Amino acid sequence: MDDFDKMLTMLTPGMGKISCAAKGARRPKSLLLGGTQFLCFGEYVLYKGGETYNINSCEPIEVFYNIRTDLDKLKYAVHITKIINDLAYENQNCYRILQLFLNTLYVISEKDKDLNLVLAIFKIKLLSIIGYMPNVQCCSNCKTKENIDSFSFKQDGFLCKDCSKQDTSAIHISENTKCALQYIIFSEAKKIFSFNMPEADLKELQIVAKIYFNEKLEKEYKLEDLF
Repeated sequence: MDDFDKMLTMLTPGMGKISCAAKGARRPKSLLLGGTQFLCFGEYVLYKGGETYNINSCEPIEVFYNIRTDLDKLKYAVHITKIINDLAYENQNCYRILQLFLNTLYVISEKDKDLNLVLAIFKIKLLSIIGYMPNVQCCSNCKTKENIDSFSFKQDGFLCKDCSKQDTSAIHISENTKCALQYIIFSEAKKIFSFNMPEADLKELQIVAKIYFNEKLEKEYKLEDLF
């Protein structure tokens, strides 16, 4: 590789996360310049060369311009990208993960939505996709659907008022938070961001998303400043 080449990590629907070389992509007049930017979604023609793929041509579809011009939006987009990079791997069917990733980036870019709410929704939906769906249909202990008032990290889901007394680490949740969790998990990816929450309920959702996410992935993900 020379100084004008780029090495990229791409997320594809059918091949998972792959490494790609883009020959001459740093040259000002390169036809690959636009399609090899950070957070670019597009159509790519690839060919295999050794252990990596090479980009023959590309056509950008969406570059999420508003993320590039807003440091707050960029911070959340970078954080989400790091998570996706950790969880995706080669030869994996990543269609649903890619769909969630793109929908999340679109909301960050184009909608005036609380970014903490966007991040919490993203984390809960992503966990559900990769096999860590919490039980949000009934009490995880006694199976009743009545008087749900807590989320248990020990039992991976809801607890009713009586059963929550036996789990001191369970987080109390409001009716709004309960309904939000159910909506996020069971709705289509493109619809999961179509609601807002009062600040108190959002804090509950954030706590549930953060603790449950970190525990299941056995890693603490922190939202860090870029500079």
